[in-house]
Amino acid sequence: MRELVMDTETTGLDPDEGHRIVEIGAVELINHMPTGRTYHQYINPQRPMTAEAFAVHGLGDDFLAQYPPFDQIVEAFLAFVGTDRMVIHNAPFDMRFINAELTWARRATLPEAQALDTLALARRRFPGSPASLDALCRRFGIDNSGREKHGALLDSEILAEVYLELIGGRQPDFGLSGPAVTPAEGLRQTRTWRPGPRPRPLPPRLTGAERAAHSAFVATLGDTPIWARYDDGGSGS
Repeated sequence: MRELVMDTETTGLDPDEGHRIVEIGAVELINHMPTGRTYHQYINPQRPMTAEAFAVHGLGDDFLAQYPPFDQIVEAFLAFVGTDRMVIHNAPFDMRFINAELTWARRATLPEAQALDTLALARRRFPGSPASLDALCRRFGIDNSGREKHGALLDSEILAEVYLELIGGRQPDFGLSGPAVTPAEGLRQTRTWRPGPRPRPLPPRLTGAERAAHSAFVATLGDTPIWARYDDGGSGS
């Protein structure tokens, strides 16, 4: 299963007011394990940055002017995302901006169901507790000391750790279980499993003296002792 833990930075809070995406970051997971593959792109919003947004992420107009606008990176973005699940903290916010940008670029929008909202997931798991990314890092003991300002790729990497903790741990199946099975299926597999033969027999642990003493003892038990069947030196072996 492929998932993309994703974050965006923007010029403001509402695309309906003309605000744009200025940064996208994403981390790829396969079966809940990071692959090392990432997506990162700064974007020229072609409009001024608000002071409030600049205070959050520190991306200014002069810096962003050197990067392409969204319509020039849209194909690469869509190719990376595909139809796989996007894991986003406060997904409705990011999805509004992503779909607004896709609409302005004359591309089909992405379905809301393609996104999993870790903010909602955290609130269900810890009702009444703070559910910001920083608060969840504190709860799970995740180091976010490098997060002086918001950054899409850094926040995606941190969110990937938070997400794996929210669903049961950084390595929920320790990489050993293969495809997921239900408890009932696991029980059936346990009951039907049988060990196969050893590819190489274990070497004998008896010394020559011990084997000779055993054979001498068996010889005192009569003509057809049952032990003779298992004694290499006896007639039954």
